[in-house]
Amino acid sequence: MTQINTQWLLAIFGVLWGLQFASSSEDNEYMKREHSLVRPFQGVGVILPHWDFLGNTMVTSNYIRLTPDLQSKSGALWNYSPVMGRNWEVHVGFKVHGKGNELFGDGFAIWYTKDRMQTGPVFGSKDHFSGLAIILDTYSNHNGPHNHQHPYLSAMVNNGTWSYDHDRDGTHTQLAGCEVRFRNVEYETFVSIRYENDVLSVSTDLENRNEWKNCFVVNNVELPTGYYFGLSATTGDLSDNHDIHSFKFFDIDKSITHEEIVSRSNIIPNAKTFEAPREHKEDPKPGMSNAKIFFILLFVVLAAAGVAIFAISYFKDRNARKRFY
Repeated sequence: MTQINTQWLLAIFGVLWGLQFASSSEDNEYMKREHSLVRPFQGVGVILPHWDFLGNTMVTSNYIRLTPDLQSKSGALWNYSPVMGRNWEVHVGFKVHGKGNELFGDGFAIWYTKDRMQTGPVFGSKDHFSGLAIILDTYSNHNGPHNHQHPYLSAMVNNGTWSYDHDRDGTHTQLAGCEVRFRNVEYETFVSIRYENDVLSVSTDLENRNEWKNCFVVNNVELPTGYYFGLSATTGDLSDNHDIHSFKFFDIDKSITHEEIVSRSNIIPNAKTFEAPREHKEDPKPGMSNAKIFFILLFVVLAAAGVAIFAISYFKDRNARKRFY
């Protein structure tokens, strides 16, 4: 009996120790439901717990479609709980797909910003935002010195005073970026955004290997507490389905005091290091089209012919008058 009781005690102690270890691990890094979205999504079509949506966003049990594959659509999804932790990591599962093989757009953005639920020209959300934008751009708007291959993933930190230069794909204000191939694949794709001790690192899992591939790491990025997460997408003349499959927020703060939260809330978003700036070159002035050149040449030829005919007629008439006299 004593041996059995001892075995039971050891077993119970092992279970309790394991629970304590798991709890300790969760305290260091755990998913917070109030900032996360996990399938199956509840409140289909009407209410989404902890999140608001607007525009053309459609909620199903398996995915949240920010835009359908139709022209001139825009949609957004915003968490309504401010993030009070200093260090965090976000995993976003998504699929971007559509009928277009060569022409498609425009892409979507993941936001950590001061203002929420505001529409605008930057992938369906407001310009001159305050906070962080992770942009997954599927269409190249510029073919000159600011061009890079698309789809393209980039980051921008804004203090509310800068404008996102959509015509040049944001190359003047991006922290860093990398080319990404996520469109029209058969499986779900992922992006990881980790912010820890003022270091922003972004990784992707785009090949269905369950492995993170580094996109970029930027040091000395200061973001305040108390901002909101959101996602938005837009289509114009070109379109795609922009589907969100999951949004998982992990708190990686080991310990943070109330004083730290308050002090961090007063930070103005900024980044002390940027990607090496590209030379700002204005777009070349549009040249004349072939049709315009053709009509100009035609006008010159007709004018020359008219002058020649007039000269011939004039001299003929003059010679005729001389013979008459």
